[in-house]
Amino acid sequence: MIVHRPPQLTSTDEQALIDQVDALLPQTQCGQCTYTGCRPYATAMVRGEADINQCPPGGHGTAADLAALLGRPVKPVDTTFGDPLAPALVAYIHEELCIGCARCLPACPVDAILGAARYTHTVIESDCTGCKLCIPPCPVDCIEMRPAQQPLPQSEATILERRNLARRRFIAHTLRIADDKAERQRKLQARRPGPRP
Repeated sequence: MIVHRPPQLTSTDEQALIDQVDALLPQTQCGQCTYTGCRPYATAMVRGEADINQCPPGGHGTAADLAALLGRPVKPVDTTFGDPLAPALVAYIHEELCIGCARCLPACPVDAILGAARYTHTVIESDCTGCKLCIPPCPVDCIEMRPAQQPLPQSEATILERRNLARRRFIAHTLRIADDKAERQRKLQARRPGPRP
């Protein structure tokens, strides 16, 4: 579905524009926009496949910035994707209820959960983006969203620094998950019996 017909861009110009759009996004990697992360959403916007108003965590200000960058009309965030005025929350694990199943670990796109199988887990609040992706895999409902105990940064420089850190953590998480998957595949292949003579 084409939302907006973009101008024809060279692949280099397209990648540069995707980088600029991605830099405006909050890097929560929450999927509320219906894409698997901020960069895929940025790519879809540049290619005219997604609208500028699908990012509730970014709010109306981000939608306006995206409109200006992409030369599109300003629109408020579409509330079918979520509430742009909702307070910022972070995940909290009730450690007394945690069974150490580790299902939340791969779900966290920025590796903000500390723990291992059969050990109690905890959230590194300063790294949590509030995406809520750790909640569905938890079999004992020991994770809840709470207001951050430390106030979130308000200056433009600290917001940008937080976004860049979340982006780097997401990239590292994605690479680690891919490596883990490849290693599991190698082990499965090694266990399979070869052809009989």
